[in-house]
Amino acid sequence: MAKLSLFERRRRRVRTALKARSGDRPRLSIHRTGRHIYAQVIDDAAGTTVAAASTLDKDTGSKALGKTGATSEAAADVGKRVAEAATKAGVTRVVFDRGGFLFHGRVKALADAAREAGLEF
Repeated sequence: MAKLSLFERRRRRVRTALKARSGDRPRLSIHRTGRHIYAQVIDDAAGTTVAAASTLDKDTGSKALGKTGATSEAAADVGKRVAEAATKAGVTRVVFDRGGFLFHGRVKALADAAREAGLEF
């Protein structure tokens, strides 16, 4: 069996801790690349995605301004949009799944914007 990378070990550790304390709340899962950031609210009990947003969406303000998705402002925009979509779907309480990413920079900007837009975590 191949050795897991540090990122993969951190991701598994975070996901295991979330499953232990999340209860029946859906999770706000994020993924970050060098150019974009993605967020989705996942209901693990039903196995469905409740809401999703990313910097690749056509209605992003960052694309209209000519910016890439690799900025904190773009991440904050994604956080706001995913929170609005989740509240429209009836979800207000989630558990934040940062994956293997450190809670800093774009990840923190997305989380803060989602909190301001109405999600509780």
